[in-house]
Amino acid sequence: MSSRLPAFLRPLLQLGLIPQITIGIVAGILLAIIAPEAARSVSLLGQLFISALTAVAPILVFVLVASAIAAHQKGQPTHIRGVLFLYVVGTLLAAVVAVVASFVFPSELTLDMPEVTGNPPGSIVEILQNLVLSVVTNPVTALMDANFIAILAWAIGLGLMLRQSGEATRTVLNDLSEAISGIVKVVIRLAPLGIFGLVANTLAESGVAALLEYGHLLAVIVGCMLFVALVTNPLIVFAYTRRNPYPLVFACLRGSAITAFFTRSSAANIPVNLNLCDRLKLDPDTYSISIPLGATINMAGAAITISVITLATAHTLGIPVDLPTALLLCVVSAVAACGVSGVAGGSLLLIPLATSLFGISADIAMQAVAIGFVISVVQDSTETALNSSTDVLFTAAACRAAEDRV
Repeated sequence: MSSRLPAFLRPLLQLGLIPQITIGIVAGILLAIIAPEAARSVSLLGQLFISALTAVAPILVFVLVASAIAAHQKGQPTHIRGVLFLYVVGTLLAAVVAVVASFVFPSELTLDMPEVTGNPPGSIVEILQNLVLSVVTNPVTALMDANFIAILAWAIGLGLMLRQSGEATRTVLNDLSEAISGIVKVVIRLAPLGIFGLVANTLAESGVAALLEYGHLLAVIVGCMLFVALVTNPLIVFAYTRRNPYPLVFACLRGSAITAFFTRSSAANIPVNLNLCDRLKLDPDTYSISIPLGATINMAGAAITISVITLATAHTLGIPVDLPTALLLCVVSAVAACGVSGVAGGSLLLIPLATSLFGISADIAMQAVAIGFVISVVQDSTETALNSSTDVLFTAAACRAAEDRV
């Protein structure tokens, strides 16, 4: 097939996926600068890529988890408990980093923003209640709405029941899993074209002018996320595995964070992460569950966003923040971040919940949310990149620590 392509395109096919994605990013930037109208016209490539990932992810997770559990041999260990521990610790420490950074580099907001629509939750109990209720959603509805908590619950239940089935049934389920995984690999190979369209359209539509007014706030948020990705997470992995964490950290950033940054969806990045776990030769019984679960509850980036914007609002209003309240904000942000998938609008609409700790009115809180939407072009992308790459990082750390203990 490559012999039919023009000669100048053939070397591109011989490059790895990451170099191809890098070329797509550079090409998208150049097109947005040189010909903005043409850049908008290629947005269809990005939309198709995200739609394909989003469409295949629910059925992939459902079949993969059910197949892995059905084929699981009794007594064969999995490492989910270790992964969950790392998820909790990582999210809580990310909130602590954000709070410390907000004290060291305080931000001020220009309030009186346009009104934002949305219905923020009134308490953490409400968030957790919505999360629990989503577990018992109709499985067909869960697949249609990409409700991964319910998809996981039904897949685990079906997998457990099928463990008693005949070998032929489990073979069919495994073959179906392999077939869907093959479709995913085809979609992922189209990532360079999809990201080219996403970059070109985003820069042509938004540019960077809208971000300059809130550059300090954005710098604090992105700086916290980079610190967590390059310092905090590696320290957690080193403490857990006693290995040099950086080869694994950079492998996860290259293989997961880049695509997550441009898709801006942890759910859409699930197939990418599953593919990366396979390349890292991790335990399928573990990552088939931990990756979709992480896309739902492992939200270090969300904890950072909530904490930084909340404290920026308090600082703008001149509200003093003592140490006990700051520590409480860390816990609230971490717990609320775990329930982000149960709230329409994600981490930004959880800000009013956090600002209520300081007695800030809902009207002012929603103005802070509006500022969050202004910077969301970068904030949401960076947040998703951190969340998604951390899913693979902590899964790999738990698997490799378990291997060392054997």
